[in-house]
Amino acid sequence: MAADVNKEGQGPGSEAATGPAGEQPAAAEAPEAPAPAGERPAAEPELQPQPAVDWELRLEAAEVEATRLKDELLRALAEVENVRKRAARDKADAARYAISGFARDLLPVVDNLQRALASVEPGTRAGDSALEALVAGVEMTGKALLAVFERHGITPIAAAGERFDPHVHEAMFEVPDESVPAGTVVQVLEPGFMIHDRPLRPARVAVSRGGPKPPAAGGDDAGAEAAPDTGATRAGTAAYEGAGPGGG
Repeated sequence: MAADVNKEGQGPGSEAATGPAGEQPAAAEAPEAPAPAGERPAAEPELQPQPAVDWELRLEAAEVEATRLKDELLRALAEVENVRKRAARDKADAARYAISGFARDLLPVVDNLQRALASVEPGTRAGDSALEALVAGVEMTGKALLAVFERHGITPIAAAGERFDPHVHEAMFEVPDESVPAGTVVQVLEPGFMIHDRPLRPARVAVSRGGPKPPAAGGDDAGAEAAPDTGATRAGTAAYEGAGPGGG
């Protein structure tokens, strides 16, 4: 009879409590064990304090860097401007002196025309009408050629009676002459020409020696203006004050 009571005492919920046959009920989650007495719970990591920022020092460093960059920028701009000016100058010079080679090749033509005119005696020219016409034609050709030269900035170099200038004169020999200051051009063997401000061909000349010393250029009041003339020019002139090759 006890067995019957046990069976009757099991209701619908009793199976759920015990679970299916052969299975144990799931154990309830155990609560966290309290920390043992005398132990403190682990503390959270503390944040390290950040070092103080020296804003004045950083501002000073920024100003120094800005000054350096500004200086580099100004230098770069100046360099670009110099390159631009140099390129413009080179372009202008190329256009200004582009005909130098061609003009230099034409100078022998001018020389030959002048030699042809110098070879005709004045009396012979006056007594022969055909020769007179020929000489007149040569003169007109020479004048026309020189006029074309002048339009393009090519002009003759003054030489006869001038003080020797090694920049535009080429001394071929010396001539003893005490009537003129030493270093004076007394004869022009071949005329020289300038193209604008540059010598196209130096004048080939004969220079005097033995005469009085030439006066300083510009006198005593020339000051610094006379200094350039006492450099290369004075050195060239000094070569003709004493005896030298070609002297008499």
